[in-house]
Amino acid sequence: MNRSCRKKIELEKTDSDDHVATLVRHAVAGSRKAFEGLIDIFDKDIFRMVYYRTGSHMDAQDITQDILIQAYKSLTRLKDPNRFKPWLFKIALNRVRDYYRKKSTLEAFKMFFSMDQTRRYDCKVGSNPDALDNLMAREFWENFGMLLKKLSKMEQEVFLLRFMDSLTIKEISEILGKHESTVKTYLYRGVKKFKKESPMLLL
Repeated sequence: MNRSCRKKIELEKTDSDDHVATLVRHAVAGSRKAFEGLIDIFDKDIFRMVYYRTGSHMDAQDITQDILIQAYKSLTRLKDPNRFKPWLFKIALNRVRDYYRKKSTLEAFKMFFSMDQTRRYDCKVGSNPDALDNLMAREFWENFGMLLKKLSKMEQEVFLLRFMDSLTIKEISEILGKHESTVKTYLYRGVKKFKKESPMLLL
C-alpha cells in the first residue's frame, strides 16, 4: 500500500473517530438524537458480538437492547469521548458474562458450541446461500467451534474480539483491562493453536 492510500485510510479513521466523539459529547449534554446516531453506528456490531457468544437471535436482540440502555444511563461516567467504542464493548462483554452466569455451565457450553451454525453464518454475511453453501457454512462453523474449545478462556475472548469483532489490540486491552503485550501473547497463542489444528481454516 502506497503512502497516499495509507494517509487516506488514516484520515478516514480519524474523521470517523472524531464524529463518534462529537456525538458522545452531544449525547452527554442531553441530545437524544446524538445518542441515536451512536446507536446507528454501533448497534449491528454489538448485536453480532452478542450473537456470536449466545447463538440465540432472540437473546441477542434482548441483550443488545439492554446494553444500549445501560450505555445511555451510564454515558456521563465516560471520561474520554474518544474511548466510547471500547467502553461500549466492555459493557457488552460484561452483559454477556451476566447472561452466562444465569445458566448452568453445561447449558452455556452447549449454547455456545451447538448453536444453529447456518443462522450464525447468515447473520454474518447477510445473504441466503443455496443448499451447498449452507452445508459448507455449517461445516465451517462446526470446525470453528471445535477448534475454539482448544483455547483457554482468555485466548478465546481475545481471539473473538480481534477476529470476529474486528477490534484493535489497544481496544481489546481497554475492554479486558490487560496490557497490550498480554493481549498480544494470548492472541499469538490462540492463532498458533488454530494453525496447528487446522491451517486451512485461517486462510
